[in-house]
Amino acid sequence: MKAIWNDQVIAESQETVVVEGNHYFPADSIRSEFFVATDQRSSCAWKGEAAYYDLVVRGNKNSGAAWHYPAPKPAADAIKNRVAFWRGVEVTD
Repeated sequence: MKAIWNDQVIAESQETVVVEGNHYFPADSIRSEFFVATDQRSSCAWKGEAAYYDLVVRGNKNSGAAWHYPAPKPAADAIKNRVAFWRGVEVTD
């Protein structure tokens, strides 16, 4: 699987985990130079608290387009140390 935004591959792995229709990529499969941590947070009753990244590619910013669960609840342990995408990021195989 590949995650692509602004014509740039930002993550690539054959080891994604799909939860609620989203591919969660292993943290070591992302191209960290395109990710900027933010203070944005959200909460999920069964997964826990999500933290977000902005994507910055070729001078363009996609705010909050990637998220992860730094300390997921036990029911969501499969997505620990993984990153998912939305807001125009294309995930394809």
